[in-house]
Amino acid sequence: MKEVPFYKFILVTLIILSLLTSCKKEFSRDNYVAYFGGEVSNPSSPYVLFCKDNVVLDSILLNKDNTFFIKFDSLTPGLYTFKNEPEYQYVFFDKNDSIKVHIDSKDFDESINFCGRGDQKNNYLMEMYLRNEKDKNNMFEVFDYDLNKFSKNINKTNTDNQKFYASKKDEIKWSDDFDVYAKGIVNFPFYTKKEIYPIIHKMRTGEEVTSKLPKDYYSFRNNIDYSNEALAEFSPFVMYLDHMLNNVGAVNYHNHFTDVDLALKTNINKLNIADTLIKNERVRNIVLNNIALKYLLEDQNMVNNQEFLKTYHKYSTDTSKKNEILKIGNAIQLLIQGKKLPKVELITPEGKTISSDDVISSNTVLFFWSEKLTSHLLAAHKKVLDFKLKYPNYKFIAINLDEDSDKWKAALKKYNFGTITELHYSNFEDIKNKWAITKVHRALVINSNKSIKNGFANMFDVHFEDDLK
Repeated sequence: MKEVPFYKFILVTLIILSLLTSCKKEFSRDNYVAYFGGEVSNPSSPYVLFCKDNVVLDSILLNKDNTFFIKFDSLTPGLYTFKNEPEYQYVFFDKNDSIKVHIDSKDFDESINFCGRGDQKNNYLMEMYLRNEKDKNNMFEVFDYDLNKFSKNINKTNTDNQKFYASKKDEIKWSDDFDVYAKGIVNFPFYTKKEIYPIIHKMRTGEEVTSKLPKDYYSFRNNIDYSNEALAEFSPFVMYLDHMLNNVGAVNYHNHFTDVDLALKTNINKLNIADTLIKNERVRNIVLNNIALKYLLEDQNMVNNQEFLKTYHKYSTDTSKKNEILKIGNAIQLLIQGKKLPKVELITPEGKTISSDDVISSNTVLFFWSEKLTSHLLAAHKKVLDFKLKYPNYKFIAINLDEDSDKWKAALKKYNFGTITELHYSNFEDIKNKWAITKVHRALVINSNKSIKNGFANMFDVHFEDDLK
């Protein structure tokens, strides 16, 4: 990986001098002082966020020359992330590390280069990450190979990566705590390819290979510590576990069920397996939350959601107020047929705040869109214009879910949606918590008395018009 020169990489002079002259003194103490700094070329945000397990620990403001620096009086050794939103990467700190990083947000991952005390192990992580990304981009046709050719291909790549890992471990002599990630970034992408091969191969070629797999094909599963708390938020592990649970939890009922019911049964199976497999409570809760959030984003069937959440609550012990699943579950309960639609505050194109209660004065369909999803916003509005002619007793209200109201107004001018009432949310957390809005492919059918007729409709469903008759 080409080393990136640190042009302009000058932090505040006194801080640098202090750092350089006091390093020996600081590291000789029995403390956990650590330093993190760097430069961000072409920043996409004026801040670098320093995070642990998706929690922001510090928001570091960039200087005028786009450099940043922070001293931690006490930093627990471990894996952290740094973000210049929307991009992020990992950085591992051993005790008393002093790490500087160069980032170019226009080519985020390719540009990252670490220097300072603790740089070598982090540069190893980046090099393995880039190797995996390159390999991933070359995998499409490999999944078409027969089992023997596929195995030879991925085994060769894995052998090369294992040799690279072993040589760097011997050279850098990193800690056992770091080795969990150093080894994991090699093993889990390899395991993921083995998990998804039978599924993708069948999708792409039509050939069923599951029955041809050797008995020891999945033997690597026995060597994984699924309860290792250090891996709970490590993306190669999280990605592997997701594919493994999809694989093991897959249901085949010989077309006796609809796709929606199959998805429900498969995801309940995944919850059951995760509860049995993962003994560590924190890791288990994180995995259960990941399964639930992904499922609830896809399935907006009221009955299925309630059945799924019963199983989720049976296993999960996460009662945190930050738990998104609890919020979505509570919102789903508010949208039961016949209940009054909870009020939210919306904004008109003129900038006036208006209650949803005030805009629903007749039978109404509320649908959602985002300027970022152009094909959906055009298709949804086109469909609504047809519905308006066919069902004149219904009022159709479009609600934009973008954070930037200026982009919303620009889209309104650009596309000119005619007679459709257009509104914008004023508080996304509020609308998410009250209406369970997690994606744009949703519609709410509301009676003239503001009661809910169908809180989980989809205008593109073949049965959608049944709710309008």
